[in-house]
Order: sequence, then C-alpha cells, then structure tokens
Amino acid sequence: MSTRLHILDRIPGDRGPIVKRTVKDQISDKLAYMIHSGLVRAGDELPSERELAATLGVSRETVRAAIGVLQARRMIEVSQGARTKVLGRGAMPLHESVGILGNLERRSLDEVTEARASVELQVIALAARRITAQELARLQSLVDEQRSMTDDPVLFQISDQEFHQTLYRACRNDLLAEVMFDFYGYALEYRRLALMRRNAIARSVADHQGIVDALRTRDSRAAVAAMRRHLDQVHRTTRAAMKSAQ
Repeated sequence: MSTRLHILDRIPGDRGPIVKRTVKDQISDKLAYMIHSGLVRAGDELPSERELAATLGVSRETVRAAIGVLQARRMIEVSQGARTKVLGRGAMPLHESVGILGNLERRSLDEVTEARASVELQVIALAARRITAQELARLQSLVDEQRSMTDDPVLFQISDQEFHQTLYRACRNDLLAEVMFDFYGYALEYRRLALMRRNAIARSVADHQGIVDALRTRDSRAAVAAMRRHLDQVHRTTRAAMKSAQ
C-alpha cells in the first residue's frame, strides 16, 4: 500500500476498505468531519492549499478537488484571491458525509475523560511497542510544524487531529483506534475555546513532543506517563472552557 493511502486510512468515520474510495473523497470526508465535529466552524478561514496538503500528506491538487466537493455542499466558500471560508455544516447530516461518530454528546466531561483515558493509555502502551520508524518520523514532523502554529488555532487543530490519529493507528489495533477517533471528537467546540487562550497551543505542542520522545525510547511506562500528563491538561482546560461558556 502506498504511503498516501496509509496516511488516509486514518480518516475517522470511514469504516470501509480505503481502496473503494478516491483520495479526493477521503480528504473531503476528513474536512467535512472537522466542520461537523466543531474542530473548525462557521467563519473560520481554512489554511492555504499548500498548508493543508503538507499537513494532510497529500497533493495540492487533491486538496483543491476535495475543497470543490465541500463547496458544492455549501459547507465552504471559495473566493478568488482570498482564503477559503467555512460556512457551516451544510444540508448533509454527519452520517451522510463521514459516517456516524459515537453518541457521546449526552455524556458528561468527567465520564468521557475517564473512559478516554482508560482506552488511550492502553493505546499508547501498545504503540510504544509497535510504532514504526515511519510513524515516529511523521509524528515528529507534525510537532515540528506545530511550533509555528501558536497563533493559528485552525491549522493547529487540523495538525493535532493528524497527530492523534497517527498515534492511534500505531497501536496496530483497528478497533481501539476507531474507538479513540470517537473519543477525540467529543467536545471539540470547547477544545477550540481552550486553545485560543494564551500559551495553550504552546503547552499542547510541548506535550506532543514529550509523547514522541517517550515513544522513541519504546518504554511503555514513559509513553503512558507522557500521555497522562497531556490528557490531564486537556481535561483541565476543556473544563475551564465549558465553565466560561456557560
């Protein structure tokens, strides 16, 4: 399987064999998921085609074609000489765009956080033993790029999703990875608020680097400790964002 298809196999919501879908459709699904889940929202400007192509690991032509799909669905607006703007979720429901996420929105933050940690710490313990050199390089590349995103929460959130999806697939258990995709999608609108606070992105990037460093040692305990620190930080900042939004 090519590198491109391997990367795109991490798209949440797509449960079928990747060979049955075009690369363009895979990327349009990925962007639609980001909009439906609240990762990006109405009024946001998407990163440039070049930036999206680099972050998502595909060509600019593929990104351009995927954007055309979402433009036709009236989810984004493309203007000559200006950045692409998000309009909203469009007329198509999530399950028609990218598959169905777990029905987590009715659960409390504490309940989801506890369940997510139980699974994610197991995932990273497995990943520490099973991750490939190529995946480690991909994670490090994403972290290196994230250091320049401290003033761009939209681009950072897209990169953050790529980081976590790469990590989940590295555990070599597709069921666990799919469960984690759903947990990741919980309360993203509040994660957006949390990441807009001063130094929030920089702290997340530092956490990501710590996770990659631990994975590189192949020490499961070190990797679990690094992820636990990150999840604790995510929980605290998400709770604060929820409280301020009330």
